[in-house]
Amino acid sequence: MKLSNAAVANQSSWQAVCQAADLVADSGVVVWHEGEQVALFYLPGHEQALYAIDNRDPRSGANIIGRGLVGSLQGELVVAAPLYKQHFSLLDGRCLEESGAAAAGVAGAGGGGAGGNRPGLSTVFPVVVPIRR
Repeated sequence: MKLSNAAVANQSSWQAVCQAADLVADSGVVVWHEGEQVALFYLPGHEQALYAIDNRDPRSGANIIGRGLVGSLQGELVVAAPLYKQHFSLLDGRCLEESGAAAAGVAGAGGGGAGGNRPGLSTVFPVVVPIRR
């Protein structure tokens, strides 16, 4: 899971991981994708409403990032890790306090139904992430 949201935003192969109704506004949920836990964050009202990063906290090794608090730090959307409170960017998973640490960015996440290379989020269609090749 070393792909970043920006690096794969134009991919056209997507895989459903959950229904949009499974998401909780302004919070995280965790899905199983290709043998890894992925934390999805649904932030309605933002230009990009859905973010996906690795659920594993690189400092503690625990799978808890999806339970972190979502916020903004210096204008960047972040999630605060529950145990040690580091802030991870929702764009690419990098830790803002510790260089070299990262909850790896997964890929630009979207939802089914809007057409184009990157579907838009919908309450009817499944939430999807790009299939790694």
